[in-house]
Amino acid sequence: MKNIKIKNRFTAELPADENEANETRQVSNAVFSYVNPTVPSKPALIHASKEVAELIGISVNEIQSESFLNVFSGKEILPETRPYAMCYAGHQFGNWAGQLGDGRAINLTELEHNNQSFMLQLKGAGKTPYSRTADGLAVLRSSVREYLCAEAMYHLGVPTTRSLSLMLSGDQVLRDILYNGNPAYEKGAIVGRVAPSFIRFGSFEMLTARNELKNLKQFVEYTIKYYFPEIKGEPKEQYLQFFQTVADKTREMILHWQRVGFVHGVMNTDNMSVHGITIDYGPYGWLENYDPNWTPNTTDSQNRRYRFGNQPQIAQWNLYQLANALYPLINEAEPLEKILESFITDFDTDYKVMFLSKLGVFTLTESDNKLIEALETVLQLSETDMTLFFRNLSKIQKTDSAEKAIAKIQDSFYIPEEISGAILDSWKKWFTVYLERLGIEKLSDQDRSKKMNTINPKYVLRNYMSQLAIDAADQGDYSLIDELYTLLQKPYDEQPEYQKWFAKRPDWARSKVGCSMLSCSS
Repeated sequence: MKNIKIKNRFTAELPADENEANETRQVSNAVFSYVNPTVPSKPALIHASKEVAELIGISVNEIQSESFLNVFSGKEILPETRPYAMCYAGHQFGNWAGQLGDGRAINLTELEHNNQSFMLQLKGAGKTPYSRTADGLAVLRSSVREYLCAEAMYHLGVPTTRSLSLMLSGDQVLRDILYNGNPAYEKGAIVGRVAPSFIRFGSFEMLTARNELKNLKQFVEYTIKYYFPEIKGEPKEQYLQFFQTVADKTREMILHWQRVGFVHGVMNTDNMSVHGITIDYGPYGWLENYDPNWTPNTTDSQNRRYRFGNQPQIAQWNLYQLANALYPLINEAEPLEKILESFITDFDTDYKVMFLSKLGVFTLTESDNKLIEALETVLQLSETDMTLFFRNLSKIQKTDSAEKAIAKIQDSFYIPEEISGAILDSWKKWFTVYLERLGIEKLSDQDRSKKMNTINPKYVLRNYMSQLAIDAADQGDYSLIDELYTLLQKPYDEQPEYQKWFAKRPDWARSKVGCSMLSCSS
């Protein structure tokens, strides 16, 4: 991998853990600990992204090399680098959890290519000082989901980490998939991840909680210097600009989640990136039937804190925790509170524009809020597939009747026989208003349809699709991983050869483990 240009800024400029023993413990006065990956017994490459490899300066030919296999499985260390795990804290499900850190992720190095900086990380690479009672490893099922989802999100236009590689370790890993006392051995795997950095809200929470204010100041200024160089001014002004920028980027990310129907499932502050990119794909899912109260996470099934409809509010709550962490550097609550208060206000404004664009409405009127609210209500009267509904909406023409319009989105209904009586009347009423609203739009039906189809994806990574790929991979068949990877590179295109994936969740997947609800087990 001759074109990789190593840039060890993080380890060169920030405080390291003086204790280099790889044993679980509390780490103080440091933002990272040096640690080497666990050497896998028999690594094997399942899949690699040529696009991501080229992004960081690795050629297509090098992907097939022994060097690539060894480095991105953790078997060998890149020359002139020292792998490390980051120290951070977090609020988990609304409660302070104290030190967390990279318990199963190890950063290999930073590099630079085409004037862009990247951090390379292995997920599932073994024990670190932050692994607590775990082994730091990952299993095939969660690794397939992580690998495919990050790339699916990128091509949907959602800010995200990227996936470079998916490897088998050759080792067996013991996991209790549903935390119900039935552990079993599964195939171990490692995902190579790429991001500008893996700095989290919890990175700063940790330092403030321990009153390591000198390190806090140094870390914030380091982050601004390398990742937000456009921020200028006096230190205090820079810290506020930094917080404002993180809030803005977070708002944009959540807006995209709501646009495509993505539910993260575990929006703890340690899973929130300062770059406003989606990180840590655990028990995520896409809405099948439109249900704002749905969460894919079994751990969250009772309180549904991280449900789809609550993601904007949770993002704001998490930003409150980041504000608290930055407060010792600013010592003024009012400017921070102002940014926090404007977060939801700005989000609501952006959400309205986004939602209307999904409907093919691009000129705003005073009645638009009612149009949105009425649709969100009628979508929940009977199970209606979010992805199919919005994609099929582009087929509707201004001259259609309400009945004809309903026929064009009929495939979206999970229980078609329920669309009768009062429910059918509600749909007719909404479509009557919607068709009148389309009459105001200046775009032709054809141009509006094209524009809508760049906003509403045809294909998303539904959980049952991932599960089919996982089941096949467990038997040594990786063809479905490759098929889904290829499909999801062009989620807005028609791709008639993959039409079978433009379909509602099959009945068998309604309650199957891995398809309806998932745990954090990985």
